[in-house]
Amino acid sequence: MMTNPVGRITQGQFSFLPDLSDEEIAQQIQYGLNKGYAWSVEYTDDPHPRNTYWEMFGLPMFDLRDAAGVLAEVNACRQTFPQHYVRLMAFDATRGVESIAMSFIVNRPDAEPGFGLQRQEVQGRTQRYTVRGYAAEAPESQRYHAPGGARGAQ
Repeated sequence: MMTNPVGRITQGQFSFLPDLSDEEIAQQIQYGLNKGYAWSVEYTDDPHPRNTYWEMFGLPMFDLRDAAGVLAEVNACRQTFPQHYVRLMAFDATRGVESIAMSFIVNRPDAEPGFGLQRQEVQGRTQRYTVRGYAAEAPESQRYHAPGGARGAQ
C-alpha cells in the first residue's frame, strides 16, 4: 500500500494536503496567536525525518500579535531561500515549557528527490535499515538547484 502517492516530504501538520495559500497560512497563524502561541520561521535543505533542528530565520516572534507580521517574515525567508524547505513552528509556553504546538511546511523546493531505504545485513540474519535523502548527494546549499545535484533535480 502506498501511503504517500505524490512523494512529497510529509512533516508537520497539513503535509498530505495541497500547499496552503498565503491566506490559509495567515488563518493558521492567527489561530495560533489567539491561543497565545509564539511563532518562529525555520528553513533547511536537508529535511531528513530525524533532522528536527532546522536553521532559524530571524528570532522567535514572542511579542507579535498580528498574522501579517509573521507572514512577512515567512515571505522574507522564502525570498532568501527559494529552493529550501521553510516551516512555521508555534511554541506554547502556557505550561512554563517551550513545547511545539503547531508545525507545518510553507515552502518547498521545485523538485523533491525523496529518500531511499538502504538495507544492510549484519550479524546472522539481522537487517539494519537506514533512510538516506537523495538530496544529500549534493553539497550543502546546492542540493535542490545545482545542475547534476540531487536525483530528481536533474
